[in-house]
Amino acid sequence: MTPEDFVTRWAVVTGAQTEKAVAQSHFLDLCRLLDEPTPTEADPSGETYAFEMGATKATGGNGWADVWKSGHFAWEYKTAGKDLDAAFAQLQQYAGALGNPPLLVVSDMQTIRIHTAWTNTVTEVHTIHLADLLEAEPRRRLKAVFSNPDVLKPGLTRQALTEQAAERFATLARRLRERGHDAQRVAHFVNRMVFCLFAEDVGLLPNRVFQRLLDSGRQRPHTFEAMARELFGAMRTGGVAGFEAVDWFNGGLFDDDDALPLERDDILLCLEVARLDWAEIDPSVMGTLFERGLDPDKRSQLGAHYTDRDKIMLIVDPVIVEPLAARWEATKAEIAAALDKADRARGAAARTKARNTAAALYRAHLDRLRGFRVLDPACGSGNFLYLALLALKDLEHRAGLDVEAMGLQRELPGVGPECVRGIEINPFAAELARVSVWIGEIQWMLRTGYAFGRDPILKPLDTIATQDAILDLETGTEPVWPEADVVIGNPPFLGGKRLRDVLGDAYVDGLFDLYRDRVPAEADLVCYWFAKAWAGIRAGRFDRAGLVATNSIRGGASRRVLNPIVEDGVIFEAWDDEPWVIEGAAVRVALVCFAESPPNGHIRLDNRDVTRVHTNLTAGDLDLTRARRLAQNRHVAFMGDTKGGAFDVPGALARDWLALPLNPNGRPNADVLRPWVNGMDITRRPADKWIIDFGWEMSEREAALYEAPFQHVLETVKPIRATNRREHYRTYWWRHVEPRPGMHKKLKDLQRFIVTPEVARHRVFAWLSFPTLPDHKLQVVARDDDTAFGILCSRWHEVWSLGVGSWHGVGNDSRYTIGTTFETFPFPEGLTPDIPAAEYAADPRAQAIAAAARRLDEVRRAWLNPPDLVEAVPEVAPGFPDRLVPRDDRAGALLKKRTLTALYNERPAWLADAHADLDAAVAAAYGWPAEIGEDDALARLLALNLERTEG
Repeated sequence: MTPEDFVTRWAVVTGAQTEKAVAQSHFLDLCRLLDEPTPTEADPSGETYAFEMGATKATGGNGWADVWKSGHFAWEYKTAGKDLDAAFAQLQQYAGALGNPPLLVVSDMQTIRIHTAWTNTVTEVHTIHLADLLEAEPRRRLKAVFSNPDVLKPGLTRQALTEQAAERFATLARRLRERGHDAQRVAHFVNRMVFCLFAEDVGLLPNRVFQRLLDSGRQRPHTFEAMARELFGAMRTGGVAGFEAVDWFNGGLFDDDDALPLERDDILLCLEVARLDWAEIDPSVMGTLFERGLDPDKRSQLGAHYTDRDKIMLIVDPVIVEPLAARWEATKAEIAAALDKADRARGAAARTKARNTAAALYRAHLDRLRGFRVLDPACGSGNFLYLALLALKDLEHRAGLDVEAMGLQRELPGVGPECVRGIEINPFAAELARVSVWIGEIQWMLRTGYAFGRDPILKPLDTIATQDAILDLETGTEPVWPEADVVIGNPPFLGGKRLRDVLGDAYVDGLFDLYRDRVPAEADLVCYWFAKAWAGIRAGRFDRAGLVATNSIRGGASRRVLNPIVEDGVIFEAWDDEPWVIEGAAVRVALVCFAESPPNGHIRLDNRDVTRVHTNLTAGDLDLTRARRLAQNRHVAFMGDTKGGAFDVPGALARDWLALPLNPNGRPNADVLRPWVNGMDITRRPADKWIIDFGWEMSEREAALYEAPFQHVLETVKPIRATNRREHYRTYWWRHVEPRPGMHKKLKDLQRFIVTPEVARHRVFAWLSFPTLPDHKLQVVARDDDTAFGILCSRWHEVWSLGVGSWHGVGNDSRYTIGTTFETFPFPEGLTPDIPAAEYAADPRAQAIAAAARRLDEVRRAWLNPPDLVEAVPEVAPGFPDRLVPRDDRAGALLKKRTLTALYNERPAWLADAHADLDAAVAAAYGWPAEIGEDDALARLLALNLERTEG
């Protein structure tokens, strides 16, 4: 029975007919429609599959399932127009007596509603209307009710199926590589098998030929390679494999008959994989998952998460779908006007002309879609290209349905894989991108009821090139990207400090030479794709672009690549901070879509309409990227010491050295030992680490006279530093790589100084005492007065630092840097960092801030280190601050939970009160009202910054 026959027959059934008169007839017709055996054909006994299955209700009465199939479903019918909710409730009542089937189905002949009922799963409801059965996808779901309920099981998603397939093929690929087969050849072979399994499940390969090949190979493994070669050879040009006629596939995937031998365990694994529903493989994640198993360099990522399609569509929708959909709406209005003119025309010639105009408008739109080109210049394994292709095909299909409803002839699909172009340096990924696009194309055609193209089935995808996208290292030139309408993608991330370690000096030098005017040397690698895409837009080679970037593009050197985009164009869609997966690791990213002008006239940030998106990916009139460094703040704050080796030692070892006799130079080890503190010591508990510090001028001979510390550095630091590419670091291996002499000069006369972690969940400031050495993960402010400490601890400095700073890592923690954060912050007039504290000591504003700051510090210290839990112990040598140690084991356990991070996570009332008092004192110092809001305060701070820089 055809879908058309079924729908025509059951469309005329009304509520006037009795339930029993039609229920079994309807079900038998469904069996014929879906090519499923009837209950009597499948089980004449009626023990596992039957009509009118009797059941006992929980209440003791009698109930019936109109149809029941053991382990599959219970099905209840109602006449047209009756309450299906009541029918479902009835099934729920007697489901237990029927063995708790996984699916409960209710129907009134016009509607079929499928309720999933697996234990410990979220219930899902699939509703299929009569007219839906004309489409392939609803029929597939309904067929699963009869033959494979697991397809409808919540949790068994296409992604989960793809994960299972990728995991098993990763095992096969690893076995083949371990036997000495070339990794690229293994990957090519596995890709062929993947496509064969898909082709078989969608009917492109006849009569389960590949699974039969595996079954035969299981019995005689030595014959597998020859049989696979025969099949692949037939797929190359079209031919015969065994007794089966095989279509012409090729496309480059089947360009020869090469196959690898498999052992019996390998074939058993493949048979296990073959039982999966390959028709439902998900190309949006397939390439990513398979690449991890096929590329030996990425095997550590197996089992890691991946980016789902909804995230990718945050780029595809604004860059591709929305502009083209808007254009179609305008075209459709023109078509409607032309057809209306035809309807009103009095003569045949006029009617024909108007209809021809409408048809020409439709044709022009189709030509536009079919000629549309999408470029992903870092396409990886093809997930962006796959979803872009589906978007274009959906747009074409929608247009066809629209014009058909308007009375024009709908054309067959013409958008195909030739519309997507890619650049990818990794050959493993590039081939998977091609396979993903091919499978996606075929799935779309089948899902929407169209026949797929043949001769060959796989059109060559030479548009996905294997090359470097930003530098041709051999020639030192910039590669030319193919022209396209739009550029999308997820280019690689690599921080500026890691470029040389990962890419090598020659490559990085080449990059810097080519892009010196467009990309700062300290910028992330992803910025080169932004610069190149923008240059293509300015040259008229692309209309717009949408790229994923590390969220650090909002600040620092990376942000500067967005400056020309905002100055001469527009960021028309952006997400400033989204979870993503890069190389199997969860990260935070920014999504940035840009053009010379907004394609639809709309500008959005984080899915809300705005008037402008700034380079720091904020919106509105307040553009904090205009803030500049202030002269009053220079040479006050510093990055802490960068050691560049294992100079740090446990406190116990340092104390042993401090207790040693004087060295041959007559000096104690205290000269070169200092307590050492890093960012985690501030946000968590101090780790009691010390550091060996020979300063920045001491010679090797002088350092050697401090025997025990020098011997430690000789053994643990020198071997590593000897391999450093920087000559200075190799030559002066006993010194820290960046000892910050400017910082030491400022701190030498201070008994205490202020620090804040570079990266932290909460922006907190703390005091350290001389001669403690702060690590480079601490930002150091060389001030010892409570007024400066209080201003920095205030909410006004915090919101400024969040506004002008950047964000770091998967935790999306705030990052504080001297140049962009401290040196741009306008302190209250008369209390700026260039003024010695003694000069404003009598200022009532300074006194109020200092009092509130002291109170904040006191209550925080009392909570972190209450005197009943800790005691102060003098160090073994004079000149060092006392150390705080737990009074006993119980105190130690309690203290582990007392950290600044924990305190600010909880933010108890007493802490909030102390901060409120401090905020009020600082606001008064600026001359602001006590109730000022954060946005107003930021606006005033920016105005003050600009006033001072312009003055």
